[in-house]
Formats: sequence, C-alpha cells, structure tokens
Amino acid sequence: MATPIDASRQKEYAFEMAASSIRFGPGATKEVGMDFANMKAKRVCIVTDRNVSKLDAMKQAVEGLTREGIEFTVFDKVRVEPKDSSVKEAIAFAKPYNPDAFLAVGGGSVIDTAKLMNLYTVYPEADFLDFVNAPLGKGLPVERALKPLVAVPTTAGTGSETTGTAIFDLVSKKAKTGIAHRNLKPTLGICDPINTRTMPSAVHAASGLDVLCHSLESWTAIPYNERTPRPTNPINRPAYQGANPISDIFSLQALRSTVKYLPRAVRDPDDFEAQSQMLLAATLAGVGFGNAGVHLCHGMSYPISSQNPGYQHAGYDVDHPIIPHGVSVAVTAPAVFRFTAASNPDRHLAAAEAFGVDISTVKRESAGEVLGEALAKFLGELGGQPRGLKDLGFKAGDIEGLVEGTIPQQRVLALAPTLSGELDAERAELRGLLEESLDY
Repeated sequence: MATPIDASRQKEYAFEMAASSIRFGPGATKEVGMDFANMKAKRVCIVTDRNVSKLDAMKQAVEGLTREGIEFTVFDKVRVEPKDSSVKEAIAFAKPYNPDAFLAVGGGSVIDTAKLMNLYTVYPEADFLDFVNAPLGKGLPVERALKPLVAVPTTAGTGSETTGTAIFDLVSKKAKTGIAHRNLKPTLGICDPINTRTMPSAVHAASGLDVLCHSLESWTAIPYNERTPRPTNPINRPAYQGANPISDIFSLQALRSTVKYLPRAVRDPDDFEAQSQMLLAATLAGVGFGNAGVHLCHGMSYPISSQNPGYQHAGYDVDHPIIPHGVSVAVTAPAVFRFTAASNPDRHLAAAEAFGVDISTVKRESAGEVLGEALAKFLGELGGQPRGLKDLGFKAGDIEGLVEGTIPQQRVLALAPTLSGELDAERAELRGLLEESLDY
C-alpha cells in the first residue's frame, strides 16, 4: 500500500500575479470623479488623514466628485501607522453610511485603512480577527467581492495602491500584523507625481526606504516553487508567494530606480524628475512584493514599530511617538542581507551591483558582506537615518521582546531564505540579527 502524501510538505507548482489597474501621470487626480461615474457609484466614502485633508490632492478629489454629482462623505481621522483601535473607528464610521465605493487619498496608512473599511462593510457580521493573518487572527480567505476602491497615493513608498495587504498595530499583542488577500487590492491606483511634491524630505527618505526593502526582499525571497504547503484550493494561495520570473522584473527595476533617485528626491525638494521616478518605483515594487512577498526586514520591523521605546522621527507631524515604517524596515537591512546571501549569492551580487558595486572580482561567498556594506553606506549617505536600533532607543535588554514580536510574523518569515524552520533555532537566528542591528 502506498504511503499517503503529506499535503503540508508538498511544494508549490504555480504562481499568480495580481495587481491593481494603475494610471500614472501628472494631473491624473482630476479624473477620479469620472472614474466613479463610470463605475455608476452613487455614494463614495473618502478616506484621508488630517494633514492630507488640507492638500491639493484632496481638493482635486472632492472637486471631481462634485462635478459628477456624486454624493460623498469624508473620514479624515486615519492614524499614521494605524492601530487596531483607529481601524475599528474607521470601520464604525463606514458601516452606517454604507457607501458603494471608497476613495483613499493619502499614504499607505490611509490606503490600508480604506481597504479594511471596505472589507468589514462587505462583511458586517465578521469578528475583527476573522481575517487577520494567522496566528494572531484566523486568517480566513476573503471570498466575497469587495466594493470599488480607488487609491490616490500622496507618498512614494508603500505601493499599497497595487497590493492586497493592509497593516496595523494589534496593541493587545504588542505586534504589527495585518490582513493579506488579493481581493483587498484597490480597483485602481491613480499615481499622480504632483501629489508627492508636498512630502517633507524626511518623509521622502522614510517612504523611499520602504521601496528599497520591498524590492530587495522580494528579489531575494525564496522561489515560489520552494514554498510549502501547496494550497488544495487556489482561493487559499497566499498573496505573498515567493519570488517568480514576473515579480523579479518589477523588483529589480524598482531597486535600481530607488538607488538612483531617492538621494536626489531627499536632497532637493524641487527635483520633480526624482520625485516622479520614486513614485513609479514604489508602484513597481508594489507589484513585485505584492506577489512575491517580503521577509526578514519586514518581519522584524513590525515589533520594532509597535514596541517603540518613545522615539519620534524628525519631520513627521504627528502627536505620538513614531518610528516610520520605512525606517523600522531599513534599520535591520545590512544585517539581514549579510545573513540571507548564502541562499543565492548571485542575486545578492546583482543587488550589490544596483548600488554601484563593481562585482566583477567579488567572490560568491563574499556577496553578503559586499551587499551589507553597500546598504550601510547608502543609508549613511542618505542622511537623517538611525545607525541602528540603539539610535531608536532600544537596548540589548529589549532584544528578547523584539524576537518574540517577530516570531508570529510567519506569513513573511516563511519566505525568508536561510532562516531555520525549527522554532528554537529560528529564535536564535532572529536574536543574532537584532543584536547585529543595534548599531552598524
């Protein structure tokens, strides 16, 4: 009698590519009213935050809906780096209004919040944790069709306008988590470079570092056909699937563009070409990581942000301590890519080459060290960035808490090359990476 196959050990054999429709161009925001009219939308919920609500992007959106005679309401209380409580407040606002479409105008926090408002208005009976990523939530699949969502990003970083992922702090668990399913992705992303011209230099830098790590992590994630388990039904195939030949194209181009244009965008607020190219890079990276996934930098960033010892990043107009997402991701990057290089030295050397390193004489076994050095140099020259966790206020005694906050992030850790699959060994490896990241 044949031995039955353990389904949990079967490797994946296919990958899927899902991304929002994208419209890119200066001035494209003014078309948003016509988009909703074309969708036959009658009631639109606009989602934004208190800072973006005063900007021209919001003015253009409101004028567009008004011209088309479309009823709308505005929720402008999105929290930068959302908490579960702020998300629940937004959902409670949307449910009684019962819009037939959503419009998100803002950065990743705004777009992510709008995705969750959309989800829970379509599932009004659901418990909040039903769709939250396991093991912190139940991780149920999103089987119903959501309402149209148009995203107008005002930062060049998260790529949220292209992805089915929404991230927030789950305060009771002292962890950052989220919901990831391709059905969450916006119907349309309107990427208008004019809208990122209002970004302060510090926000350009932090947002751009998110693009940097999105591209690097998706480029170096395990190949899609090494991921286990293979789903028994395609609806259960995760949004983050591992590197594949299509995501590779987007991720590597996004990395090259970020290395070239981010320093310029940070240095010169009038460099419209650099700002436009960074918005395009964010979108390219969004398509790449939105399907391939991210891994260690993001996995460790979630407890770094949620366990913030009181750090307030300069240039952010918020009323609470904040480690911007891009900062929390990049602070471990030099250590991470030294660690992962053994999995695929050639990919890590290609990444180092994107930073301008002459790799013609570099040995494959030196790929991690070379890429780690290139990253540390890039971060240092960008300016205004913490040179390790110590600069964020963390001490050696905080490492265990960060390790325990990273362990539940299995959705992304499962895509990390060279990370052990055994829990105690994984803890030791994460501990080593975080200790190495105290300063660099």
